[in-house]
Amino acid sequence: MIEIICNDRLGKKIKVKCLPSDTIEDFKKILSLQIGTSFDKIILKKGYTIFKNHITLEDYEIHDGMNLELYYS
Repeated sequence: MIEIICNDRLGKKIKVKCLPSDTIEDFKKILSLQIGTSFDKIILKKGYTIFKNHITLEDYEIHDGMNLELYYS
């Protein structure tokens, strides 16, 4: 189990626990339960990379303690 920190750049940081084998869509669903927003309105980025829903966290080399940027569409 890994813990990822999502920063919405408005002062809110959310810690999410998940498995490295989870897809980005699974991660968004867990995150949406914590923040109360629909998962399809969440966009996750790291730098200029926008993460696609069907790829796993392992494939994107997202590991424990990593920070992701959280945007809303």
